[in-house]
Amino acid sequence: MLERYSRPQMREIWTEENKFRTWLQVEVLAAEAWAELGVIPREAAEEIREKADFDPARIAEIEEETRHDVIAFLTNVAEYVGPSARYLHWGLTSSDMLDTAMAVRMQQAMDLIIQDMEKLLEVIKRRAMEHKDTVMIGRSHGIHAEPITFGLKLAIWYDEMRRNLRRLQAARETISYGKISGAVGTFAHVDPRVEEYVCEKLGLKPAPASNQVIQRDRYAEVFCALAMVASTVEKIAVEIRHLQRTEVLEAEEFFRKGQKGSSAMPHKRNPILSENLTGLARMVRSHLTPALENVALWHERDISHSSVERFICPDGFITADFMLARLTGLLDKLVVYPENMKKNLNLLKGLIFSQIVLLRLTQKGVSREESYKIVQTRAMEVWAGKGTFKELLLQDEQLKKYISSEEIEEIFDLDYHLKHVDTIFKRVFGEA
Repeated sequence: MLERYSRPQMREIWTEENKFRTWLQVEVLAAEAWAELGVIPREAAEEIREKADFDPARIAEIEEETRHDVIAFLTNVAEYVGPSARYLHWGLTSSDMLDTAMAVRMQQAMDLIIQDMEKLLEVIKRRAMEHKDTVMIGRSHGIHAEPITFGLKLAIWYDEMRRNLRRLQAARETISYGKISGAVGTFAHVDPRVEEYVCEKLGLKPAPASNQVIQRDRYAEVFCALAMVASTVEKIAVEIRHLQRTEVLEAEEFFRKGQKGSSAMPHKRNPILSENLTGLARMVRSHLTPALENVALWHERDISHSSVERFICPDGFITADFMLARLTGLLDKLVVYPENMKKNLNLLKGLIFSQIVLLRLTQKGVSREESYKIVQTRAMEVWAGKGTFKELLLQDEQLKKYISSEEIEEIFDLDYHLKHVDTIFKRVFGEA
């Protein structure tokens, strides 16, 4: 789906070539472990390491007959190794190799996703610092509320993506377990030291307990983390789409020379990258439900999870990798329009200062209910086009019993709303 755009490193992880190469690593290491224990001849383990290889086309040919991918793989490897191949897969079941190798590949993929996230965080932080004091209107329900800065919006994205980074790191730890424990996890035909040897060489830990498979709650945690990342990406993408609307135009995706926005309307500059990310987030989240449903298998294991994982593992990681790279580029080149932000800030003719008036009245001894009524009455007149909020307040004799004209003038000061921006930035980014 995204092969044209995805990074070669991520694509490589999910190729048939890398799958078989990782399978072979597990099998060679298991033979070496048996040789270390004196169970098989050391010469045989050395011969397996030296000669073991595979041919994907030949494996596919053998599988046509065996209808079993692991047996087809082992048969092909044996063709390269010769007589010593009788020590391949010694005491193992298919999932010993499959799940341990999958843990290696998922580690590789998670490392790339974590790198993506770290690059994205760098860009968000830089843009947040750039626009720490770029004043704009804050909105709730899509309606003007009170002033914020664009930097604060970016700080929220940074803080959330940092939480996503921690989730990814935790999920990587959760998935970094292998198992070489035999058909039902009892080590009946394999020494636990074989598992310890193989896992150590591969940078994994032995699963404390397993049946025939690594337990799929581990996989589910990975896809939960990816789904959370996708949702935050969508959250940012949706906001950019709103900010780029013609009536708003406070920020806009970079529109390169020669780019076209519409086949019919030459004037169009559409938020296509953000819309793309919104759609892809749905795909990544769609993988979470089957990952959760894979947790429940019959008894010690069935293969209902296998067909699911053939889809969700490569697709989920490749899509998430693409999304993070795309969002990083989008935010890096995002065009921001501070003048439009100022213009929009004044659209409601001062109504965004209504809460300060309300609070001042209550400080002067007026009940909250009466204060709200006084302020809302003037506010509704602004909505009706009868003047600016400040003008109407200065004409309100009832209000002036409690708040002087000088105090009313002071109320319309943006600095009041932004006085704690530095505090928020220190909380998010630290003292530096």
